[in-house]
Amino acid sequence: MNTQPLHFHEAMRRVLLWRVHLPHPALPPKASPPPQLAPLIDALRAVHAAFNAEALRYGHRYRSAYWMIFLLSAFAVLCGILPIALGWDQATHPWHAWAGAFGVAEIATIGAVALLYWRGRRSDWQAQWLAARTQAELAWYLPLLAPLVDFGKDGAAANWYVRTFEPGKDLQTLPALEDLCRANEALARELVPDLWKDPAFAPAYARWAAAVLHGQRYYHHQVYQREHALQHRIHGLTAALFALTAAGALAHLFVHAAWLTGLTTFFPALGGSLHGALAQSESFRLEHRSRRLEQEMASAAALLDRGADSVEQMRACVADALTLILDEHQDWHMLVRPHQLSLA
Repeated sequence: MNTQPLHFHEAMRRVLLWRVHLPHPALPPKASPPPQLAPLIDALRAVHAAFNAEALRYGHRYRSAYWMIFLLSAFAVLCGILPIALGWDQATHPWHAWAGAFGVAEIATIGAVALLYWRGRRSDWQAQWLAARTQAELAWYLPLLAPLVDFGKDGAAANWYVRTFEPGKDLQTLPALEDLCRANEALARELVPDLWKDPAFAPAYARWAAAVLHGQRYYHHQVYQREHALQHRIHGLTAALFALTAAGALAHLFVHAAWLTGLTTFFPALGGSLHGALAQSESFRLEHRSRRLEQEMASAAALLDRGADSVEQMRACVADALTLILDEHQDWHMLVRPHQLSLA
């Protein structure tokens, strides 16, 4: 049973995808890492878990915040129009004395939106999420990277990724990751030189790397399916809301009712809020990016599944796969970074 709390953005996604069936491929094959790497994996486990917990915390805050901002903005419109729609603004209405409560609710809602925006920008939830997620991902792949690193070079960069690849600037300036690499340098120097001397290591390493890539392929397939379904559902809802708005505006030619004014005011606000939250999440670009990455991860995993003619070829194949993962992470950064919290 899943005991994790359901965060607001997750709850909204669950509501919007109610009764939507998302087909999934078969679960990816599992493979245990080579036992020779177990000491390094054990040494990195706690730090990776801490990075991952921080990434989840700030990611939930940031994504929940922009969903709340957009939906609360629509709710503020509803609070403003309800007294008119219900007729409570008329002095002769028996509930006229309570009309002011909607004004108070509207001001409180606008205050909540402003507070969310201020708190999220001040604490920089987006940047905290990006940094922690990057550190968590790169720490996770360090045991896969370690056998490819030349630990015999003196004066080399502390960051193992910088030693092996030429990652983008965002992946070169990560003090926490550099500290993690330094802390495990001695252990890696002790383990790695003897790894490739063991004839059982290369096949086990290739199977494990292929399983990691299959896991990435499965993850990106899930993201692609979810984002595609979410866009379809929200586009359908917003189209229905604007159609109802048009119908209400047309009905005004024949029926002069305050409640029609309320509907033709609130429905566009709700539709705009849903569409704004969808745009803020970059759902469309995530869908197409994940679809492309699913195919690329499958191709890379297939190369390892077929086996290599030599250890050098297998090492090159794993290095290419890690390069793909680094590029994917850079793409994700460029996708998310331009979007800070927005006032709807």
